[in-house]
Formats: sequence, structure tokens, C-alpha cells
Amino acid sequence: MTTSATRAPWLAATLLTGTVALYIALVAFGNITDFGTNQQFVRHVLAMDTTFKDDDLMWRAITSHALEDAAYVTIIVWETLAALILIAATYLWARHHPRARQASTVGLLMLLLLFGAGFIAIGGEWFAMWQSKTWNGLDAATRVIVLTGVALLVTYLPGAAQEND
Repeated sequence: MTTSATRAPWLAATLLTGTVALYIALVAFGNITDFGTNQQFVRHVLAMDTTFKDDDLMWRAITSHALEDAAYVTIIVWETLAALILIAATYLWARHHPRARQASTVGLLMLLLLFGAGFIAIGGEWFAMWQSKTWNGLDAATRVIVLTGVALLVTYLPGAAQEND
């Protein structure tokens, strides 16, 4: 007999995966339809033009607009792929499909890599984004990592998915 208590992990995994899917789909959509706003963000972070301009760090700066834009387009493509995978995962959760957990894991790990390794480690530390009062996305990246991490943990709760996945 299925009770609401036994369905709770499944429901939580479904809703959290869907929430993250919606969020990253809107982020990707916004970056595509309003390309210039976050293009400037990426350009300023990579150029390190609003950091303390310490000579020991400035050699890291990338000031080629072509390279900056290539990085930005790569971010958008990665976000879009993660969104599509998470939308598919949400559908699979809703259908109680045995591959739901696997699809969620792939999409959620993509976001943890992008926001953890990409924005916090590379942007925050390598390009010293933490020094910028204007172009600092560390708080936003941290929020995404927390939401994504919680969603990933919930997908592995006992009872969230069928045991044979």
C-alpha cells in the first residue's frame, strides 16, 4: 500500500528537479534573449577590470572579446543542455521511470560543475571576481549550488526512485 509518507521522497525529487529545470531554463532563455547583459558580466570578470588590479594577478586577465564571447556562448550552451536534461528528468520522475534519478544526476552535476568549478573556482578565485563590487556573481552562484545540491541529495533519498535504476 502506498501512503503519502512513502511517496514523499519521490514527490520531493520530482518537484526539486522541476524547480531547478525551470530556473536554469529561464537563465538560459534570458541569456539568449538578452545576450548583452551577461555578456558584459563575463567580459568584465575575465578582463578583471574591476578587481584590485594587483600586478601579481593581472596576468590572468583575458581581454580578447572573441575569447570572452566564446566563454559566454559556452556557458549558454552548457546551461541550455542542463535545462533540457533536467526537463526530461522531471518528465521521467513524473512517469516513475527508472532512469529519472540518472537523468537528474547528470543535469544537476552539470550545474554543480558550471556554478562551482566555473563561477566560484575559476571566476571567483582565478579571475578574482570576489574583489569586484560591480561584477561579483559569487552569491548568485552559491544560491544555485545550494538549491542544486539539495535537489541532488533528495534524488538519492530512499524511496525517491525505483530500486532498479
